[in-house]
Amino acid sequence: MAVPSREGNLEAPTRHPLDWRNPDFHNEASLYQEMERVFDICHGCRRCVSLCQSFPTLFDLVDGCESMEVNGVTKADYWKVVDHCFLCDLCYMTKCPYVPPHPWNLDFPHLMLRAKVVKFKKGEGTTKRKLRDRVLTSTDAVGRLAGIPVVAQVVNAVNKLGPVRRAMEAVAEIDAEAWLPEFSSKPLRSRLRRLPGNTPGEAAGRTKGKVALFATCYMNRNEPGIGEDFAAVYAHNGIPVTLVEKERCCGMPKLELGDLDAVIKAKELNIPQLAKRVDAGWDLTALIPSCVLMFKQELPLLFPDDPDVKKVQAAFYDPFEYLMLRHKEGRLKTDFKQGLGKVAYHAACHQRVQNIGQKTREILTLIPATEVEIIERCSGHDGTYAVKKESHAAAMKIVKPVVGRVSQAKADHYGSDCAMAGHHIGHALDDGSSPEHPMTLLRRAYGL
Repeated sequence: MAVPSREGNLEAPTRHPLDWRNPDFHNEASLYQEMERVFDICHGCRRCVSLCQSFPTLFDLVDGCESMEVNGVTKADYWKVVDHCFLCDLCYMTKCPYVPPHPWNLDFPHLMLRAKVVKFKKGEGTTKRKLRDRVLTSTDAVGRLAGIPVVAQVVNAVNKLGPVRRAMEAVAEIDAEAWLPEFSSKPLRSRLRRLPGNTPGEAAGRTKGKVALFATCYMNRNEPGIGEDFAAVYAHNGIPVTLVEKERCCGMPKLELGDLDAVIKAKELNIPQLAKRVDAGWDLTALIPSCVLMFKQELPLLFPDDPDVKKVQAAFYDPFEYLMLRHKEGRLKTDFKQGLGKVAYHAACHQRVQNIGQKTREILTLIPATEVEIIERCSGHDGTYAVKKESHAAAMKIVKPVVGRVSQAKADHYGSDCAMAGHHIGHALDDGSSPEHPMTLLRRAYGL
């Protein structure tokens, strides 16, 4: 007897590996056929309309065509839906009732990723857009250049000049009103010590008690102070912190662009370095949720049979998840020196879809005289989406409910585990205030 289909059940969704080595994966006709199938299911459901701009774009296309069905939408217009997807995974993890094991086997984010791969290989779009997207996602190269002493100060100053920003918009299609990160001339990798492999750590539960930090492009070149806050908090809790010997960008920006070749190159450098640290008894973490997700989910789905990828996946933790695991074993210090008052805390999408729970909120609520209001809505930043001319307005629309929650909270502090999301919120808030990373707040509460 056939098992009846169930919608919205309590089973954990099954994420199938991405079949990118299959020639059919890159076949445009096959892609269009699958997009029509999935779009038709989405059109009949519409639960995800509030998540991002992809779904309103799709539904407007359907409602605006003569048949008011997906088969009436021009195939060329499918790319408008693809371009608005920034692979946050929230539709898959929080809304869609048709994800596997449902027989309809709907994985919208991975379908959009497939479409981005096909589009990137085909080279669609104007030359200047392709160059802009390649530059924006080449975070290592941009960071090395812009992080040179003197150059960093010049870049930071120039990025604040209205005429220059308007020229950038005209030439490179980087929105003149978007927030752009500053660069530091002293990167995190030059600020933190590299400890020897035999440094002891005190194990507790499934944590080994010593952590190798994947510095990430952003924390290394843009906000290294947060990395120093992390090291101080972990040292206070008796957790040795070292850096991965060598690293390059995790590959998430290139994945979102559809550049699988660049993702593979990054994986081939990063995974052996990270696996070496795991073999030496270190756990792994990163301060950008997208980077953590890359190693915990995306690379394992791209390379499901690679034993080193699996080894790294098993050892990778969100930094607050790690502290909470230690707390459950009685190994987290709670000798806080000051409360934080009210904190409006934005939970980043790429942290939420790790399925670890609200670990940052749980840690912050351990601090006396601290009230945490969690905001579980997408900020719309996505690293590059919010700075592009064609999508900045949509990013500002997506962040508006988050800004409303922060304003209503009248909080003493606000911020996000995703530092870029925090700045995007602050930019939209536009009241002269600045976001503060939860790790920075935790260090302050400890009085370190």
